Amino acid sequence: MNDDIKAIEAATWTYLDGLYEGDVDKLASVFHPTSALTQSLDGELKVVPRAQWFEAVRGRKSPQETGLERGDHILAIDLVGPSMALVKVKCQMPPRYFTDLLSFLKVDGKWVVAQKVFMTETAA
Repeated sequence: MNDDIKAIEAATWTYLDGLYEGDVDKLASVFHPTSALTQSLDGELKVVPRAQWFEAVRGRKSPQETGLERGDHILAIDLVGPSMALVKVKCQMPPRYFTDLLSFLKVDGKWVVAQKVFMTETAA
């Protein structure tokens, strides 16, 4: 079980590094090809497939490139069972601050993100 927690934590940091650096290859290494991002936007459910999200990441300057301070935190790792986990993280691209719930599944012996549900808060 401890090895699973370590693998999930490492995958989560790869995700956070990929976000900060704008590195789609890092993101792709932890997000399953069928994964998507889901949020409530203006009171409606919005789902963005992984490929569409990757295009947005490629098309913007990364937080690292723009000199934004890094403020990533893993708040919780819940190993639900031998093949499922939920990770709660905080990250930022000021003035936007994000809380992500990453649903991990163990596929072919590797922990991958199957779904990301997130919310955004904007500083005034």
